[in-house]
Amino acid sequence: MKFGTKAIHAGLTPDSATGAIMTPIYQTSTFIQNGVGNHKGFEYARSANPTRSALESNIAALENGKFGAAFGSGIAAIDCVLKMLKPGDEVIATNDLYGGTYRIFKTIFEQYGIVFHFIDLGNIDVLKATINTKTKLIWVETPTNPTLQIIDIKAIAGLINSSNILLAVDNTFATPYLQTPLDLGADIVMHSATKYLGGHSDVVMGILVCKDEKLGKEIYRIQNSSGAICGPMDAFLVLRGIKTLHLRMQAHCKNALEIASFLKGHNKVDKVYWPGLSDHKNHLIAKEQMLGFGGMISFSLVGDSKQEALKVLNKTSVFSLAESLGGVESLIGHPATMTHAAIPKEERIKNGITDSLIRLSVGVEDVADLINDLKQALE
Repeated sequence: MKFGTKAIHAGLTPDSATGAIMTPIYQTSTFIQNGVGNHKGFEYARSANPTRSALESNIAALENGKFGAAFGSGIAAIDCVLKMLKPGDEVIATNDLYGGTYRIFKTIFEQYGIVFHFIDLGNIDVLKATINTKTKLIWVETPTNPTLQIIDIKAIAGLINSSNILLAVDNTFATPYLQTPLDLGADIVMHSATKYLGGHSDVVMGILVCKDEKLGKEIYRIQNSSGAICGPMDAFLVLRGIKTLHLRMQAHCKNALEIASFLKGHNKVDKVYWPGLSDHKNHLIAKEQMLGFGGMISFSLVGDSKQEALKVLNKTSVFSLAESLGGVESLIGHPATMTHAAIPKEERIKNGITDSLIRLSVGVEDVADLINDLKQALE
């Protein structure tokens, strides 16, 4: 079954009671049982809800996995993965990653004895040198947030093959339409479904997907025990968004190509970060493991002036100044003071998050309007 068909149909069946083609919103906390232990697969909504279960089946199919779990946020999904670890375990993560991920690693789980190493995961030799007997998890973002680095998932999976190290990939920027990490050897895929999966900036949710049954049961145990679930209305909204994911991602990618090309030729722009550009250092890896290059672009200004960057941010009108990404509308932000403010400045600078770095979430508006908006803001 092709992706567009799976997005609309996988894991979903018409409502048996009414024939409704859309999955109903089961807004209930509990379910009537015919007798003790005799129920229809649902007992209490924290453990399972039919709307959430439909979403979990759908996204598992899109990622070519078998087990899906939906959470109240992307961070809640990350929290679940980290709860599989024990004090003394070590995690290796990319050095360029979402500020909220860095924050939960450093300010929550580090105090429980988990050790974190933030390295350039694009360098296999550095990774080899960092892995030791205490390494239990490698956390990958690709493309990374916000400098759009590309990490070779297959190469890392091959390196740790047959070990007891889990490989988890944050697939938020790429979505399963552009990239399926499980097919490349990852054990777990994470999404902030708030972003492209929902696609309309009206829901907050996180999702985990895996293939291994034992791992799937452990994810479910933590989900059920910790209770960081999403509500049925949120599940309904993301199911609705996923039905047009392939169409939206095609439009995001098409617009991003034109905008990246425009920025590349502008005399006030220093660097443009987008894996679809032929001079991107990992362009060939991106071509190999992705169907397209996504709708996220970052760029820095000549002179690296924070003041000039803030002027640009305040002058756009079609691009809205806001955190988050992945909606149909275009957003613009300043990572150093917004999404990545939790990361110490020296770490930000080392990872390319300079004072003039601007991040774009390219929407699906008419691209001519988006380019004209950036042009007037830069000038």
